[in-house]
Amino acid sequence: MMPAWNCYSLCHMTMLVLPWITHFIIIQMCKALLSCEFSELPLNAYKYEGQIIIGGLIPVHEKTIKQMVNFTAKPLSRTCEKFYIEKYQYVLAMLFAIEEINSNPLLMPNITLGYEIYDTCYSDMAAIDSVMYYLSGKQPKVPNYACRSVLPKLSAVVGDSPSSGSVAIAQILGLTYFPQISYASALPSLADKTQFPSFVRTVGTVDSQPVAVVQMIKHFNWSWVGILSSNNDYGDQGSQKLKLEMAKNGICVAFAKTLSTPPSKESLNNIINSIQKTKTNVIVLYAYATELIAFLQAVTDNKIYGKVWIAVGSWLPSAVFTQRDLWAVLNGTIGLAKYSSYIPGFQNFLYSIYPEKYPNDIFIKEFWEQVFPCKWRENNLKDISNVTSCTGKENLTTVDNSVYDTTNFRLSVSVYNAVYAVAHAIYDMLSCQGGKGPFRNRTCANIKDFQPWQLFHYVKRVQFLNSARERVAFDEKGELKGLYDVLNWQVSQDLKGGLLKVGIFDDWGPNGEKLVLNEKSIIWGERYKEVPPSVCCDSCPPGFRKVPREGQPFCCYDCHPCSDGEISNQTDTIDCLRCPEDQWSNDNRVKCIPKVIEFLSYEEPLGIALSTFTSACSLLTVSVLYIFIRFRDTPLVKANNRSLSYLLLVALLLCFLCSFLFIGRPSIITCLIRQAVFGIIFSFCVSCIFAKTITVVIAFSATKPNSSLRKWVGSSIPNSMILTGASIQSVICTTWVIMYPSSPELNMKATKGVITVECRDGSIVFFYVMLGFLGFLAVLTLVIAFVARNLPDGFNETKFITFSMLVFTSVWISFIPAYVSTKGKYMVAVEIFAILSSTLGLICCIFAPKCHIIILKPHMNTKEYLISKSKIGRKT
Repeated sequence: MMPAWNCYSLCHMTMLVLPWITHFIIIQMCKALLSCEFSELPLNAYKYEGQIIIGGLIPVHEKTIKQMVNFTAKPLSRTCEKFYIEKYQYVLAMLFAIEEINSNPLLMPNITLGYEIYDTCYSDMAAIDSVMYYLSGKQPKVPNYACRSVLPKLSAVVGDSPSSGSVAIAQILGLTYFPQISYASALPSLADKTQFPSFVRTVGTVDSQPVAVVQMIKHFNWSWVGILSSNNDYGDQGSQKLKLEMAKNGICVAFAKTLSTPPSKESLNNIINSIQKTKTNVIVLYAYATELIAFLQAVTDNKIYGKVWIAVGSWLPSAVFTQRDLWAVLNGTIGLAKYSSYIPGFQNFLYSIYPEKYPNDIFIKEFWEQVFPCKWRENNLKDISNVTSCTGKENLTTVDNSVYDTTNFRLSVSVYNAVYAVAHAIYDMLSCQGGKGPFRNRTCANIKDFQPWQLFHYVKRVQFLNSARERVAFDEKGELKGLYDVLNWQVSQDLKGGLLKVGIFDDWGPNGEKLVLNEKSIIWGERYKEVPPSVCCDSCPPGFRKVPREGQPFCCYDCHPCSDGEISNQTDTIDCLRCPEDQWSNDNRVKCIPKVIEFLSYEEPLGIALSTFTSACSLLTVSVLYIFIRFRDTPLVKANNRSLSYLLLVALLLCFLCSFLFIGRPSIITCLIRQAVFGIIFSFCVSCIFAKTITVVIAFSATKPNSSLRKWVGSSIPNSMILTGASIQSVICTTWVIMYPSSPELNMKATKGVITVECRDGSIVFFYVMLGFLGFLAVLTLVIAFVARNLPDGFNETKFITFSMLVFTSVWISFIPAYVSTKGKYMVAVEIFAILSSTLGLICCIFAPKCHIIILKPHMNTKEYLISKSKIGRKT
């Protein structure tokens, strides 16, 4: 009975605040509280007396039957339906643990633990009702009042199983730091010590579940995954953490849907449509078993097969797998379940229970009717002729394991560990030495009258090994490290279903080694013989890179080939790798290969053609020179300044031969002199033509009376002109070579996939100055020759010079844009072609007509013929 002064003090304080009219009401309430005598029946619970009581909240039934309340009559007591055999095993695990503890004098000396176990029926209201009764002792439930005697002492609450129920009671228990240990609630927000200061749990760390799921998804190379979560805190928070973890690991969410509670036909159709439209083959189900049955039934009705369901939370294993009509859809389901450890002696205990042994067990008779085909006579059956009566002597060892599983202790271990955590906390509290305690003034708690927060001080610090040699210790959030079995639901050919352990996830393990799977043991259903794909797009093969599609998740992309000079030697490459400068990508863009070293060589067709043509032109020039030397005394050779013709032919020969400086692998010598030699020789050649033109002009102009040019006839003016033109170009080229010497270099960028060996021109300005001076000489020669074109034909070759200069200037004017627009060895080829074509144009235009006369028309190569032709020209 609660001391009277507590209530009277409360009444006195309240009356100071409330108006005097309410004094009578408050006094009557206080009297009722003091008497603690209520007419209502106590809440039904499975009890065992002890000096210290542990409360248990276990949803043995699936749901509470809703009652209509009209507020004209007293509501009936709470009733639940659909008995869960596997949940009843949690009750037995709690009994077994307390019996073990009570029989161990080393752990609990001179103290007996008792228990009060309530059925919460997966109802938050029932959980609150149960914990209020556990704390108050009698109805009606009053927070913070205990209508109990001093003993037995309340210690802790083990439960609830669903996260929503744990949240509801944690908000009440946390007010006084009353210890609460859940064995199944995995809601992430329950780790918040600000909201739930006295909550701890013996299931794996919440954060480890999304990590484990993502590790499994990554292991099977799935990147396009759907998420279906329940419409509560557990589903919302769990799916959010899963999405964050997926985003960190490059996994996209194909769709994210929420199961309505209760499920409506419209919401189920919406989810089914989303599943049918998406390409994903993998869907994570973040929900409780009771919330999934209607959804899975809808999936079966719509004949959606071939999907891999990833089970998260407590629905693997669960009663979902007992419904054979869902097996075709569930075949191949893979997921996480609490690590199934072995509890020594627990299996024998499960077989040893019977009603007479545990007469206070409020669940055992209903359990008996579930596992045996019998009914108890006390149920007032009208027709019992066809029903076998239960005797309580039936043998549990004869029950099939699929009905009464005595080998799977997944969550039973969590219940077992939770009870032992309370026992070890009580033991640590008993072991406290006076003057060394953790409380004020270094005091210890009184085992006969301790406060909840004092026991919780020890609960959150417990560390022990259970009977299976597993470490139990809470972290700063009141959680255990995750340790999960990876299970695969398999339906055999003979239509027998079962869960097979195919791996393990150990959050204690090092990174990269936490998940261990035996892929050969996994069955993916009837449609797939190997791991099914689940991607938005097919993988990009080596040689391609991923380009995200605009407006879609990053897992949806197009495959674009790598650019030239880049490779990707792995699948699903985001960025291609650029090859080193001396290497290039192969045709498939999967590896870098050495670049081809390129230059205009004598071995390649273009080099052979140019060198052959150069040789032929050189022979032609030598032949012309030979003809002019052979017929040097003929009037035609003499009339055209024989010495200048010889000099010009030699210059033309050198022009042809300088082409060989541009063919072959560039060396230091060839790079240094080739442009200078080209400029000097061509300037010398054009200067010779200019001198011939001036000679013709002087010769014919001197024949006029009183001509001032008569004194220049036979002088050294032509030679001076040749020397001047060649000297100026020599100065330009020599300065160029000295100031900006050219040298061989490897050009990596001129041609794709090719290293071009070329001469690095020291200064492009000097190159165009050299060409400019050459062009000046050519244009000057063209103008003078054009002016002198009408001189007498017999001795006049200015017409031929005019035409040759037109060809020459046309070639070099065309050369500049062609030279600039080409790269690599073709740039050299363009210059050689300009050299050959311009030189050939000169020799053909100037010397071909004369050779034609000398060889084929010797009658025209006479003095009389030339004089007569000259006279005819003067008359005209």
